[in-house]
Amino acid sequence: MTQTSDAPDVLVEVTDLEVYFPIKSGIIFDRTVGHVRAVDGVDLSIRRGETYGLVGESGCGKSTLGKAILNLEPPTAGSVVFDGTDIASLKGEDLRHARKRFQMVFQDPMSSLDPRQTVESLLLEGLRAHGLDTDTDATRARLRELMSDVGLPVAALSKYPHEFSGGQRQRIGIARALSVGPDLIVADEPVSALDVSIQAQVINLLQDLQDKLGLTYLVVAHDLAVVRHISDRIGVMYLGALVEESGGAELYDVPLHPYTRALMSAVPVPDPQVEDTREQILLTGDLPSPANPPSGCRFHTRCPWKQETLCDTERPQLRVVEVSGASDSHRVACHFAEKIASGEIQRHEVEATITTPGFGGPDAGPTAPPEAYIGV
Repeated sequence: MTQTSDAPDVLVEVTDLEVYFPIKSGIIFDRTVGHVRAVDGVDLSIRRGETYGLVGESGCGKSTLGKAILNLEPPTAGSVVFDGTDIASLKGEDLRHARKRFQMVFQDPMSSLDPRQTVESLLLEGLRAHGLDTDTDATRARLRELMSDVGLPVAALSKYPHEFSGGQRQRIGIARALSVGPDLIVADEPVSALDVSIQAQVINLLQDLQDKLGLTYLVVAHDLAVVRHISDRIGVMYLGALVEESGGAELYDVPLHPYTRALMSAVPVPDPQVEDTREQILLTGDLPSPANPPSGCRFHTRCPWKQETLCDTERPQLRVVEVSGASDSHRVACHFAEKIASGEIQRHEVEATITTPGFGGPDAGPTAPPEAYIGV
């Protein structure tokens, strides 16, 4: 299926994307008793040449979303239109040929590189898979260029992954992604496994490569400082869905969703006076299971601004709100975002609730009573 986006500067258009993982049960015959809703109805767009940051706590589905956009994790429903072509509908050779234009940098630079292959072999593998290794001299020049682009010596081509540091291995992973000349790179926690000093080097490298090659990035991370430094726009995920999206600087200056405000309050400020006087939001209760998400707003079980109406019955849509300081591209999924921003609705104490065990999904059956799970 082929679609054309109305905005010519949009490279990736994600519409109502869902990724459900079946939960199996049975001794002799497996049957599906529910689904883990890793990604549950996400809409977003990524413009050409920009860096889109995706943040959220562990288990919110951001890495699964990144993989689903590249069809590394087949979507359950929805579409991912990349430059006019729905990636989610591609299979076999069509998908393999299309992968030349979108690549991924994985979180762990050691496990993502084959320890039995040299760096040269790792880079040649992608070139040969896409028919780019047709001239020996041109290929050697290309390998030297890749090493130069990521700041490694040419001698590194003959070495194995275990001979490098963590930061150098991540540079090799970036070189492998660049080898086929992609337009889009999804970087899944590209610096989380690295030392702080090395993190800055890799982030600066990604920015330099973007300026030089005109790349488009989707950067998945949980470090808010990293995302703020590198991103043009930022999306905040909670329990499989986007709850807020805005420009990078604006999200930090004008956070509108209660969950975003809680995230921002967790970032330490180096000024002791500011740290002692600023808003502190401590969330109560545990993150609900994506196999049995709450009804209505996914965040209402932990929200300090929860209201008696709508919050637990109707799921809010990602929408543009009219709030002072917020631009017309600032979207938030909250029924009462305007009233919270104006102070009309005040924070209140949240009582911790017990999340009822069970399995969510389109074919989920009735939930067993809590006592049925004692001792499990």
